[in-house]
Amino acid sequence: MSNRRPSSTNGPSQRQLRVGELIRRTLSEVLARGDVHDPDLNVIPITVGEVSVSPDLKVATVYVMPLLGTAPVDVAIAALARHRGELRHHVAGAMRLKYAPDLRFRADETFDRLDETRRMFADERVRRDLDTPDEE
Repeated sequence: MSNRRPSSTNGPSQRQLRVGELIRRTLSEVLARGDVHDPDLNVIPITVGEVSVSPDLKVATVYVMPLLGTAPVDVAIAALARHRGELRHHVAGAMRLKYAPDLRFRADETFDRLDETRRMFADERVRRDLDTPDEE
């Protein structure tokens, strides 16, 4: 089970998903353009993989990863956290919500899981099982 899902058994609402995607796109554009006034942050290419929004839309957890190993993930997260207010201001400008959500930055572990999956499929025993046709 993913640790990104809200505690609700039904998962995120359509509104949560829409708001999360809007925040993701906005932050991606802001970071790509270098709109944050920090030369240290602007030299780290960061991908925003997913944004999970709380049911009340007041907290957005942003899953990020620096590209190509340009910086350790904790350095990128610390830089983003330092500029949380400025990034929140950019997000607020792109949205029509009563409140701009508080931004919390976390490491996107999707890439680690993808690497682990690739390693698993490269294992000779797994490949042998996959290549064997089902006997009926």
